[in-house]
Parts: sequence; C-alpha cells; structure tokens
Amino acid sequence: MSNEKILILDFKGINNQSIARIIRDCCVYCEVLPYNTSIDEIKKFSPKGIVLVDKEDELINNEIYNLDYPIIEINNENKTELKKFVLDTCGCKGDWTISEFINNTISDIKEKVGNGKVLLALSGGVDSSVCAVLLSKAIGKQLTCVFVDHGLMRKNEANEVESIFGPNGNYDLNFIKVDAQQRYYSKLKGVTDPEKKRKIIGEEFIRIFEEEAKKIGTVDFLAQGTIYPDIIESGIGKQKVIKSHHNVGGLPDVVDFKAIIEPLKLLFKDEVRKAGLELGLPDYLVFRQPFPGPGLGVRIIGEITEEKVKIVQDADYIYREEIKNAGLDKMFSQYFAAITNLRSVGVKNGVRTYDYAIALRAIITNDFMSADCGNIPFSVLQKITNRIVNEVDGVNRVLFDCTPKPPATIEFE
Repeated sequence: MSNEKILILDFKGINNQSIARIIRDCCVYCEVLPYNTSIDEIKKFSPKGIVLVDKEDELINNEIYNLDYPIIEINNENKTELKKFVLDTCGCKGDWTISEFINNTISDIKEKVGNGKVLLALSGGVDSSVCAVLLSKAIGKQLTCVFVDHGLMRKNEANEVESIFGPNGNYDLNFIKVDAQQRYYSKLKGVTDPEKKRKIIGEEFIRIFEEEAKKIGTVDFLAQGTIYPDIIESGIGKQKVIKSHHNVGGLPDVVDFKAIIEPLKLLFKDEVRKAGLELGLPDYLVFRQPFPGPGLGVRIIGEITEEKVKIVQDADYIYREEIKNAGLDKMFSQYFAAITNLRSVGVKNGVRTYDYAIALRAIITNDFMSADCGNIPFSVLQKITNRIVNEVDGVNRVLFDCTPKPPATIEFE
C-alpha cells in the first residue's frame, strides 16, 4: 500500500463516502475510521493528513491537534477545499494505483494463507468475481469456488460464469457448480408473499453452501467479496447503520474455518471494476449491472414458476440488447424487465390471447438511495416492445415504469 495515506475521522457518517471518493480520485489512498480511534492507532496509521468529517466539538479528542499531521475540518460547505488540502497542504504525490493495490493484495493473500485452503461463494457478480481472480492469482488450486445456480439468474448468466471460472476457463482454481434450479422451484411453489420468497431464496442458498462445504471438509479461510461501502454502511463512528450486509456477519455456523479473507474490503465499486479490468476479466462481467441477491425472484410478481422465469429472462435479454444497440447502456444506472402478475386479453398472430404484461424499468442514481426515471426515446421503446411481444411466448403487453424512488423501490418486490 502507498506510503501516502489520508485518515478520515468520521463523526456523523453523512459525508464520509463522498469525501473518501474525492481523495481516492486524487490517486491518494485513504481510510474512514471512527471519531474515537485512539491516538496510538492514528500514529500507527501514519497519515500524511487527517480529515475530520462533520466534527462535533464535544466528541473530539483534542490530543489529535497535538500530532504532527495537517488537519482539516470538512462539511458540506467546504468540500471544494479537500483536493487542495490533500495535494498541496499534505504534499501527496497522488501515486496510488489499482495496479499497486492488486500486487500488494496478492502478496498479502500469499502471506496470510500460506498452504491453507480457501472457500468462496461465487455469485458471478463483479465483487465475488474479482475476489475469485485475486485469490486465484495468489494461491491457485488452494481456492475452491462454489457457484449455486438457483435458476433465477439472467439469461445465459450461469453459463457465462462457468465459461470464465470453470474447468475450461482461464483461472487456476477449483470450481464447483451446483445446479439447484428444480430445488428452488419446488421450494417456491405456491409462495406469493415477497418476504417469504426472499427468505426461502436466501436460506436455501446457505443450506446448499453448507452441504458443499461439508463435502470439502475443513477449510482454513472463508473468502467474501465485501467492498468498502459495505463496511462503512454497516457502522462507522456515530453513523446509523443503513444496511445489514450479508457480507458483514451472519456466516453459516456449520462451515468450519479459521478466519475470513476480504481482499476487496477497502475498495469502492468503481475501483473494484478497475481491478477487474486490470486482472483481465471481460467487460460484460466487469460492467454488469447491479443484480439483487434473490435474483429474478424480486422481478417476478406473485408465484415464481419455471415458465415465468423463462419469460422474464427472454424479455430482459431483448431489453438489454436493444438499449445497448441504441447506445444508451451507459446512460442508466440500472435497467431491467420484470413480469407482472397481470394477465390481459390481446391478439397475437390473429388469435385471441390471455397473456402476461412485462414491465420495463430504467433508473438514474448516484447512490441507489433515491433514483429518477431514465428517459428512453419512444422509438427505442417501440422497437423493444415489438420484439418482446413477437419473440417471447406468453407476453402480449409491455408497460414502462416511470416511477422515481421514492415512492417506488428500484426493484419490484
């Protein structure tokens, strides 16, 4: 890790991520620590400078001002001063790079793991995929990745993950693919309540992961694709916990391991993507849209059936293909198709139909806490609609969701 480090001491947790992003954009490494971090820990961190975020006088340890480090107090009004503080006042050269991070992380993994075995639940998303590649580069076949295909992934996604990480892929690791599609469909049969569906999908994943872990036997380390926002949002300083992340606690008790490895826990999402490109992962995986843990389960209203899964997979594939063809894919933070529980009368190929309505959603957001509806030209929507109703069996109507968040959520359930 670069010797040039900026320490952010957080009091309220309102601006900490945006401030950390500004510093990282200067190619200077930084970390967010609680306001009550001890003086000894601060000295151990050996920062080039200290940033106090939303400082509260009654909480500050005044000994900080006696340390031989430049200090700045930052709030919403003076964020523009931050870059000058880092580069000019602190004298940082701005030489921290993702390449340096990768090399240092690989060395750290080798040292920590030694001859041990590592187990990783590979989802196929960018975080777990980059985590898998870093571990593979460091320890090769000492790593075992378990990929659970629950049948609720986007079209062709399971095959894409296997082609990259499986026996014919480019990486030196042990890959276990569990085909659990019918198991999930059976468990979800007749279930319509959104929370019950989510619970079944999550619990079943843990049960399958535990079963595969038992077959492997004792492993020394459990690896996770935790990233820095997961850590920050799970509680820094006085911040109210925004989310309870699955990567921060809640581990399956039955898996026998000695310690946890989180190679990406100090990177933001865009930095994880940069690392993925640097490590040679394909663009379509690195820039894959955010995908919810329960997968298509939250994009299928009502009961989840194999028929509905195929319908939404095919409709979503057409939607994403046409958005990319129109050159709009980089405009939206997230866009996807969902299948409603609405069936309506229509006419298809001269025959009366009673089929499902597909809903299309596209949103623009900086933080996913709130979101605006994306603007898709009507001619593009027409083309998408024509393709879906003509190419996807079981659909005779396409709707566009133009609701912002709030009051809507980004996903449907």
